[in-house]
Amino acid sequence: MKNLTHTDKQGKAIMIDIGEKPVQTRIARAAGHISVAPATLDLIRENQLKKGDVLTLAQVAGINAAKETYYLIPLCHNIVLDSIKVQLSVGKNGVTAVSEVKCNGKTGVEMEALTAVSVALLTVYDMCKAVDKEMAIDKIELTEKVKL
Repeated sequence: MKNLTHTDKQGKAIMIDIGEKPVQTRIARAAGHISVAPATLDLIRENQLKKGDVLTLAQVAGINAAKETYYLIPLCHNIVLDSIKVQLSVGKNGVTAVSEVKCNGKTGVEMEALTAVSVALLTVYDMCKAVDKEMAIDKIELTEKVKL
C-alpha cells in the first residue's frame, strides 16, 4: 500500500506542493447511480415533477459542483478546468450520472469528476424526494484517469 500523500511525517493534514510538477492534460471520468421507484422514473421521463426538469437541473448542478470542488474538499487545489461534461440517463431501475472533467494542469481532476456525479445524483434525490422515499444513491466511482 502506498503512503498517504496528504499527511506530513507526524500524520497532520497538508496540502501537496504541486509547484514543481509538469503541466499535463489530465482527464478523469466518474459514474454513479440512484435507484428510484418506477413511478418516479415515469415522472422524470415525462418531466412532470413540480420542481422542474430533473435531468437538466442535475446536469447543471454537477457542472457547478465540479467547478467548486476545492471549496468542498479541504485539501483540493483550485484548478482551472478546461471542460466539464455531465450526462444523466434514465434506465430500468433509476438514473445514472457520468462525468468527464479535463484540465491542463499540475494535478489531477479525479475529485472534480467524482463531485460532479455526487452532486448531480443528490440533485435528482432532492427533486424527487417528495414523491419517492425509497431512493438510494450507490456506486459512485472513478471510472478512468488519464494523463497525456
